[in-house]
Amino acid sequence: MDLTPPPGGRFRDAYEKVLAKWPADREALTVRTPFGDTRVNACGPRDAPPLLLLPGGGAATSVSWYGQAAALARVRRVYAADLIGAPGLSVPAADRHPRTVADLSAWLDALLDGLGADEADLGAHSYGGWIALHHTLRAPGRVRRLFLLDPTQCFAGFKAAYLLHALPMLLRPSPRRVRAFLEWETGAGAPLDPDWLALQEAGAGFPARRPVTGPRPAPDALRALRTPVLLLVAANSRTHDPREVAARAAELLPRVETAVLPGVSHHALPQSAPGGLAGRITAFLSAD
Repeated sequence: MDLTPPPGGRFRDAYEKVLAKWPADREALTVRTPFGDTRVNACGPRDAPPLLLLPGGGAATSVSWYGQAAALARVRRVYAADLIGAPGLSVPAADRHPRTVADLSAWLDALLDGLGADEADLGAHSYGGWIALHHTLRAPGRVRRLFLLDPTQCFAGFKAAYLLHALPMLLRPSPRRVRAFLEWETGAGAPLDPDWLALQEAGAGFPARRPVTGPRPAPDALRALRTPVLLLVAANSRTHDPREVAARAAELLPRVETAVLPGVSHHALPQSAPGGLAGRITAFLSAD
């Protein structure tokens, strides 16, 4: 399957429209890894400490961080990556793609190497949080601080109702099914940006590989982690039980701050979020 992003078309146009919401100093980077060329959208002072951001799954892509990018760039050099093999502008290698958690961690190691970052802060949403947490457990020396926005499959499983509503979109993706699913999950909470929603719809026909999945991190590994973690859970998330996620993380992680974000659902993050979210993240990143 050819997963090379087309040079134009509906998806690319929608991607660029959301990217235009980023700070004016944004720049597009291509980082070569053994698993392919990774698209990274960057902003902020080049001499600031690095912060690598991972999006959720599906067509979330790196551009979904536009709501937080400007604030984060005041204290960090921000690098937001498109996941390899997912909708976005990263180009997977023809002969090698991630198949295991170890592969995903190797991809992140290569990405950090390509960015010239021996150590970095790491932030992630949803499925990206699962990748980021596993990587931090495998390579704690490379992650200074970790923040997670409503991460999935890290501290609690999916709700059955969420999986049932997602099934039609997963079996036969179409723009209409993508929109219906996202509108169901967000409910009456924070409204979805129409430009971001158009990007999710355009991603319905994007060629992509099956994402790497697996078990939640082992409890003993979480108890042994000494990396500071900030966990922010969406109060209106229909993905999992928000309070179970927060309670389980507080029980297992020795250096964790947790908070439940009111008035926002899982898929409304990170592009639309309660006031003060960026301030809370930057305070966490700037702590000694």
